[in-house]
Amino acid sequence: MKGKNNGKPLEARKASPLVVSLSAVFLGIVAGCVFILCIGKNPFAGFERILFGALSNTRRIGNTLGMSTQLILIGLSVAFAFKTGLFNIGASGQMLMGGITGSILAYYLPMDMPRFIYLPIIIIAAMLAGAFWGFISGFLKAKFNVHEVVSTIMLNWIAYWICYDFIPRFIIDPTISVKSKPIETVHTLRADWLTELTGFSTLNYGFLLSIIMCVIVWFILQKTTLGFNLKAVGSNRFCAEYAGIKVNRSIMVSMAIAGALASLGGLTYYCGYSNIMEMGKMPNEGFDGIAVALLGNCSPVGIFFSAIFFGILKMGRGSLAATGIPTEIADTIIATIIYFTATNVILASFWNGIFHRSFSRKEDAVLAYMKSRNDNTPVEKLTKEEFRLYAKEGKALAKAEKEGK
Repeated sequence: MKGKNNGKPLEARKASPLVVSLSAVFLGIVAGCVFILCIGKNPFAGFERILFGALSNTRRIGNTLGMSTQLILIGLSVAFAFKTGLFNIGASGQMLMGGITGSILAYYLPMDMPRFIYLPIIIIAAMLAGAFWGFISGFLKAKFNVHEVVSTIMLNWIAYWICYDFIPRFIIDPTISVKSKPIETVHTLRADWLTELTGFSTLNYGFLLSIIMCVIVWFILQKTTLGFNLKAVGSNRFCAEYAGIKVNRSIMVSMAIAGALASLGGLTYYCGYSNIMEMGKMPNEGFDGIAVALLGNCSPVGIFFSAIFFGILKMGRGSLAATGIPTEIADTIIATIIYFTATNVILASFWNGIFHRSFSRKEDAVLAYMKSRNDNTPVEKLTKEEFRLYAKEGKALAKAEKEGK
């Protein structure tokens, strides 16, 4: 009967994505400890400083959440494209398009405009700009089979040079020729109540938006026909096409939504976490979001906590200097975690092997107990509770027999 059980107990044979992700984090932290030891420093002191720098007071916690906001949105963007079998490496360019759109509007919309009108305008405008930028890649992929990695990289640099031209043309700071003029607080995503609540940190409405987007993305992927179609295309576009799903439209829609999410990340960064844009700078968060999506297993809930974790590492690394540990160690830990996450097949196989051996021992105990009772009920017919009870009784029976010998 071994190997034929299709009941509840067999679920233990498979490692959950959470276990695999936590394993990658653990191995990354262990590797970080080794790196710190190699330079003759105390790893416990190093990680203590990272946590101190990110979570030691209300202001630092607020700054960490503010830093994590962009990572949540970029992670959602990358994950959404992944679900359709696409690799959105253009989040940096989409961030720039959302940032420049929001920044220009922030300077030219009337200062006396009510915030409940102003904020939806810049949020919608930024998302439309990013959706258009993502749609271009989706269109090229759908109509001309241009690989999205190539097109998104090219669009990253087009967005870079657009910002390089638009900043001095529309919003340059006369005193610092490489930066835009600071946006007035009333025209950013910051809120007085959030600022005061978190000790004047950079936390802003963007964090609330990111939570809302996590819920929306989850709802789209799990509860709508659109989400089903997108995942079907990602699983096998030829089968999806045979089933009547419009594959090309799904690709364009997916990239447009991914672009909108990434541009919202750009808006929360340049008009929330910060209030300026710099010329000649490509935001690294666009690439960090790939790691966030991978570690979070492309799940909105997983991405949320993954982004918080990366936010802690990024915000806390500045405190490492107090212990004499190079701040680059934090980046090395992040890179190592990404490496282990990329090898999730190996980690999943490791845990599946452990669970399989554990289940096999339980199954042997169940069969021994049922044999002692002359019970010929197939194992697959047992409920989960019965399986646990029989396994416990079978182990006790085997122990008693061993002690009797």
